[in-house]
Amino acid sequence: MDTVSLADAKARLSELVARAEAGEDVCITRRGKPVVRLTRVDRPKQPIDFEAWRKLRESMPKQEESTEDFIRRMRDDARY
Repeated sequence: MDTVSLADAKARLSELVARAEAGEDVCITRRGKPVVRLTRVDRPKQPIDFEAWRKLRESMPKQEESTEDFIRRMRDDARY
């Protein structure tokens, strides 16, 4: 954990917030004593709605040609 004085933290707040977002803890001191710790807030992950995903996938039209053939055709058609 990096330690920064309050005066330096005021001047470099944006940098310190970016470092905290990246996962690094930053300790801010006043007169040499730690008073605040900047740390990343863990955002809760949203659950995956598998039923909605399945419905979306089933609503999409089936492809007639394989992916391999599609990529080859796109590659070959782009040539002059």
